[in-house]
Amino acid sequence: MQIILYKYLFPASPSTKLFFKRLSSMDKRCSISTFVIIISVLRPWSDVLPYELRVDPDAIGIASTDFGKIVHPPKPAAVLYPSSVKDIATLIKFSYNLSSPFSIAARGRGHSLRGQAMAPHGVVVEMTSLNNCSHGSRIMVSKNPISGWYADVGGEQLWIDVLRATLKHGLAPVSWTDYLYLTVGGTLSNAGISGETFHRGPQISNVLEMDVITGKGELVNCSKDTNSQLFFAVLGGLGQFGIITRARIPLEPAPKRAKWMQLLYDDFSAFSRDQEHLISINNGLDYLEGSILMQNSPPSNWRSSFPLFDYPRISSLISKYGIIYCIEAVKYYDEFTSHTVDEEIQELLKGLNFLPGFIFTKDVSLVEFLNRVRSGELALRAQGLWDVPHPWLNLFVPKSRISDFNIGVFRNILTKLNQTIGPLLVYPMNQNKWDNRTSAVIPDEDIFYTVGLLHSSGADDWEAFENQNKEILQFCYKAGIKIKLYLHGYKTKEDWMNHFGPTKWKIFEEMKARFDPKLILSPGQQIFNSV
Repeated sequence: MQIILYKYLFPASPSTKLFFKRLSSMDKRCSISTFVIIISVLRPWSDVLPYELRVDPDAIGIASTDFGKIVHPPKPAAVLYPSSVKDIATLIKFSYNLSSPFSIAARGRGHSLRGQAMAPHGVVVEMTSLNNCSHGSRIMVSKNPISGWYADVGGEQLWIDVLRATLKHGLAPVSWTDYLYLTVGGTLSNAGISGETFHRGPQISNVLEMDVITGKGELVNCSKDTNSQLFFAVLGGLGQFGIITRARIPLEPAPKRAKWMQLLYDDFSAFSRDQEHLISINNGLDYLEGSILMQNSPPSNWRSSFPLFDYPRISSLISKYGIIYCIEAVKYYDEFTSHTVDEEIQELLKGLNFLPGFIFTKDVSLVEFLNRVRSGELALRAQGLWDVPHPWLNLFVPKSRISDFNIGVFRNILTKLNQTIGPLLVYPMNQNKWDNRTSAVIPDEDIFYTVGLLHSSGADDWEAFENQNKEILQFCYKAGIKIKLYLHGYKTKEDWMNHFGPTKWKIFEEMKARFDPKLILSPGQQIFNSV
């Protein structure tokens, strides 16, 4: 009856035919409110909904995939290409006011791994459309006489563009992700980590204020002092409480160059001990990450920055020891510190136990260093190896158990898979650089390690990596290693409750009831609803 009525109201046209074709093929469990949304595309109901809702195969196809290419939930019913923040608020408010709301997910670069930015049978918001439609810059650099320089940045902006815009003023943010072609809203909804995190904190510890559209469709300004509950809930909140449309990021004078060093180890105890020592030094390094080299994860992997002519030397070490550990360390400098930086580095390296003769150094611009992963991406794209399944596993491991993790995972489980694996990261962070009021969850130890197994695979062999990931998680469970997953997610509410722990879960639930009571936002996380 309802469909017949809609056919009567709307004359036949290519767009209506497409709509009814999609309507007839959609899962019967999809609420009728979703169909109302799609119909709004067919005529300009500008007083009710934004006009740029698309249901064409191209838009739906893009919104139905992500970087992980592992999960394939039902497709969204429509995709919103907003021309303003008001469009997003209008869409969410429309859903909120329905008796059977439809789900909504914000999509930035689609870099999620397991469908976290998807909205089965709902509406995906293509956030980058804000940048395309903006009549002015969505990155504005200003100065507060008390707190200093900052940048007001649209949630859809890429960090690489934030870097370029702020460098024009001789300034830059202080906390980064390794890969800069991610949106500000996306990384702030998770944590945003890299080698600067040990002394600068994650990106969620470096935000002054935000504009957020809640699950009620309300645009709210929030900070540590104003609407603070929303502010801390959204940071690391996995998109559950609102969509970030603007973030105010503190800035500092930007260094000009980077002294970039790589030190090799054959012993994990020395490797981890030296990393922990280096992150304990005040005013020491500006960046520190660790990685692992193996026969099936050679120095030529796509994140590698070793000189080509040193590959044979490094490969011979791997053949001799089986596994080689690498500390990657950086010290920034400018024209005022260029005459002292080498001496400072020598002082920092004193007493370290890396293999003699196996230290590699570069002197590069700040942009070349911060944007280092881009060259690996472009190389993979040229080979057709970027848009492939990425069965990544990212974990936080307590310092007290990292040696057990090395024995059980790095030296055992990872060596059993007879195929090339991706880059393997392992490096420490300081808990006191994280604000426990945010929604992010980390191990309850002063120092913990982030472990990243960044695998790429062909279309037919990703399941071998997934099985390996399950084996690693099972090993941690049986060994009593209290890991926390990062970027990966869980499939059941019970798992999420265990992840957060009783106290933090109670707060998380309360914030959901307050800011998204109808469970509209980010269904792909599978926290309060299953896909």
